Amino acid sequence: MDCVDPGKNFSSWRDAARKLLERRIDPQNISWETGGLFEAAVVREEPSPYRIPKVPAAFLELAETVAYHNNPSRWPLLYQILWRITHGGERHLPAIASDPDIATVRLMEKSVRREIHKMHAFVRFRLIETDPESGRERYAAWFEPDHYIVEPGSTFFKKRFPNMDWSILTPKGCAHWNGKSLVFTPGIAKNPIENPDQIETAWLTYYRNIFNPARLKIKMMQTEMPKRYWKNLPEAELIDELIESSKPRVAEMLNEALRPVKPRPKNAYLDRLEKMSEDERQE
Repeated sequence: MDCVDPGKNFSSWRDAARKLLERRIDPQNISWETGGLFEAAVVREEPSPYRIPKVPAAFLELAETVAYHNNPSRWPLLYQILWRITHGGERHLPAIASDPDIATVRLMEKSVRREIHKMHAFVRFRLIETDPESGRERYAAWFEPDHYIVEPGSTFFKKRFPNMDWSILTPKGCAHWNGKSLVFTPGIAKNPIENPDQIETAWLTYYRNIFNPARLKIKMMQTEMPKRYWKNLPEAELIDELIESSKPRVAEMLNEALRPVKPRPKNAYLDRLEKMSEDERQE
């Protein structure tokens, strides 16, 4: 039995998996250990005449995404699929959605991608400090993801806020941008950000004003914004209040007198369309 440490990311797992494939180590003879009771053995560097068949790009893309999942079983499962592709002759395996192994990793992939989407939607930055010399502001945000998605999820904020210094802090890794480079550091256990600032107050005012009680769908809202994220969203403290006040507000809106229809603006193109419509009705 080979005891192997997959490391912390896709690159380290890929390197270990390549060496195992070169030695033709069957998945059943491998114990994947990450930070276990016993130190995992380093895969032995042994020259091998065996050349690993080229792996489909579809599998590499899938494996890179699944590597961000928090389930330790992802490493042996990915190697099992890799073994079947390279040694079992199942080169088109990634395209077989009904296969149990593929179905499982596809669910993992979907969960990771959904968590990245939630990170983009629910990260809220707060002003932390302002450089007294340059006047450049620094922002920080606290987020609690289920999976290790800080690295793939942070590139969105790099493109969205390129001129702003910011940090995204999570228990599963942190990202820091200084306007030039994106750096990743280990996660931290607790939220170090305290005391809402003026920007957060302004956001609450904005959220209160854009809330439309006539379009409120509580179940749909909780599907898109699960309650586990609420504690880190400044607008979440308003949700119960806005839901409670939605019915009387809708009734008030329904009882309002109808506003007069604004006259159509003068426009030659619209005039031609109106004339064509009248001609068709007369025919």
